[in-house]
Amino acid sequence: MLLAQQETLEPVLKALASERRLQILEWLKDPVANFPPQEHGDPLEHGACNLFIVDKLGVSQPAATRHLKVLVDVGLVIATRRKGWTYYRRNEANIAAAIAEIAKI
Repeated sequence: MLLAQQETLEPVLKALASERRLQILEWLKDPVANFPPQEHGDPLEHGACNLFIVDKLGVSQPAATRHLKVLVDVGLVIATRRKGWTYYRRNEANIAAAIAEIAKI
């Protein structure tokens, strides 16, 4: 989802209104530095495994999953299933589009 219309900005701003979701986005900037080595997914290509994100957030798996779902639903994060695990990485194009829209305010 690229941000083409003003009304698409509201869900993105709501997604960014959470300290935990902002922290996830920050960690995903450099998954190699922020998460342990992964067996099945390349952190640069696929992102970080959901279990590592849950552990680092220090919340329950359902709570972390909700945060990740919000980021995926607004297009700031991409989820990739691989060998039974879900990996998350930043959607840099959509993040750049969101920053551009916010700059217009």
